[in-house]
Amino acid sequence: MPQNGPFPSEAQVEDPLLEGRRRPGVPQRELPDEITQTNEGALRSPPPEAFPTDQIPVPDRWRLIETLGIVKERWWDPYNQNTLKGDRPLCIPTKEEQARRREAGLPKCRTPKFLGLEGDDWFFVLNAISDTVIEPRTFPIPVGVQTTDRPGSIDVFGKNDSLVLAQTLIGSVSLLKGSTAYKPPDIEYRLTLALQANYVDVSERRVLFVEPSKGTDRFDYFLGVQEAFVDYHIRNVSDRYDFDSVRAGIQPFQSDFRGFLFNDQQLGVRLFGNRDNNRWQYNLAGFWRLEKDTNSGLNDVTQSPRDDWVVTANVYRQDFPVVGLTSQLSLTWNANREKGEIEVDDNGFPVRPALIGNLRARDYDVFYLGYAADGRIGRLNLSAQAYGAFGTDRDSIFTGEKSDIRAWFVAAEPSYDVDWLRFRGSFLYASGDSDPYNDTEAGFDAIFENPIFAGADTSYWIRQTIPFAGGGRAVSINGRNGILNSLRSSKEQGQSNFNNPGTILAGVGVDADLTPEFRVSANANHLWFDDTAVLQELRNEGSIPKDIGFDLSVATIWRPKMTQNIVFRASAAALIPGDGFKDLFANSDRDDVYYSVLFNAVLTF
Repeated sequence: MPQNGPFPSEAQVEDPLLEGRRRPGVPQRELPDEITQTNEGALRSPPPEAFPTDQIPVPDRWRLIETLGIVKERWWDPYNQNTLKGDRPLCIPTKEEQARRREAGLPKCRTPKFLGLEGDDWFFVLNAISDTVIEPRTFPIPVGVQTTDRPGSIDVFGKNDSLVLAQTLIGSVSLLKGSTAYKPPDIEYRLTLALQANYVDVSERRVLFVEPSKGTDRFDYFLGVQEAFVDYHIRNVSDRYDFDSVRAGIQPFQSDFRGFLFNDQQLGVRLFGNRDNNRWQYNLAGFWRLEKDTNSGLNDVTQSPRDDWVVTANVYRQDFPVVGLTSQLSLTWNANREKGEIEVDDNGFPVRPALIGNLRARDYDVFYLGYAADGRIGRLNLSAQAYGAFGTDRDSIFTGEKSDIRAWFVAAEPSYDVDWLRFRGSFLYASGDSDPYNDTEAGFDAIFENPIFAGADTSYWIRQTIPFAGGGRAVSINGRNGILNSLRSSKEQGQSNFNNPGTILAGVGVDADLTPEFRVSANANHLWFDDTAVLQELRNEGSIPKDIGFDLSVATIWRPKMTQNIVFRASAAALIPGDGFKDLFANSDRDDVYYSVLFNAVLTF
């Protein structure tokens, strides 16, 4: 009989699972056998006072892993530990260390024989990228002045179809010293080369070459030096590795979060670092712009650098003005001194000066004052940028006189996440010039844009170059991988032009991560010219509407390994012309839609 009252019996306390008894609805639980352990002759562990209180010396983690025998490298495997990917250090051992490794059956140390390397904390990083592009497309193609590939064609614009095939191989090696898991490297040497072979086929002559006799297709290849720099760690300024470093040589630099103003790999010197546990970051840099290869856009170090310099300073503050948002202030100076130069590209077309206006080369100084924000405000993601451009153009392309530069730019892309969907909005305004003959140039232009915005190169308008025929030869409305309507001869080799019609864009988009491997993105943008006064003057037309049209695109991205090592992308975009585009580019076929299809495979080791 159970004991009356709230207190359990002694038997219940000692053994709640009495033989023959069980709780209703609860299965019988069998206790495991008692575990006993004996370790005869074992020594007792040292007392705590036998160990140092500040630090405990142990073998470095690399020797520890080797001793445990869990290092089994495969040089071709980038997903697991690999010395070629900087996962383990190179070493320069003593004779005693070499003997110890032989006795232990460990692999030999890989000992560099150059640059005077000393110590055992050098790391080697090898990167290799294959980038394949297949791109059928249509855009307004001018009919050659002297001849055409289609006898009997007398229209300003001819057949609009073309095909681009490009294969780029990128190889990068980096040698760096330091315990880089917790602090910046002490020093780094990096070299990156890019080899591109490209083929283009169009339907009209004198598009790919200035000579009409050369036909309508072109094969070209080029080897460019994209990075070649030394990065030196000057000092740490706090226990949490706030630092100052300097980098000299050909190096990548992006002046803002989305690449609106200057996003390139150029020859320069950059001082950079951070403060206050990385809440503040800064850059102070100067670049001497290299010439680019015409057809690949890669750096051409066999030519003398341009008389074009970029000096920039910026500072970032995290969690300002609200937590989760990073703010940036920047000041950039572009000093161009190419007035006395004539530059012809590899296809025979003049690029400096551009064949527009009075055809005179120019010098200019322009200062860009910018504010950027990137991050989130609560559930809302936000990326925004504003620039004011101020300076002097000493030879306006319309008057040949000195002009003041006063131009404006603002862009914003808010987005909102709902589970696996991200909904985006995009807005951009770049001011246009309303009077090309006054003493003020009000059309905003960048130095070297490469924007990640409004669908990026999935967008038709950002991906394609639209030639401006009938008002300037070898001049385009916009540039490839650019969004601004700047009327330049070339984004890579031409000069900035602040006598332009400006750009307005409003759009929406959605990114859908259907699985960790598969993403679908869609964008719908509407584009306008801000002011068509410059276009009217160059075309000798009384009026040109501002409406460029609708840019619709969809892209699919497949990452079979859920990493960036293997990425396949397919996209399609269409431009439905508005009244302004039709006015500029109407042809006998009355094309209602222009398209751009892109197949891209990127393999990375």
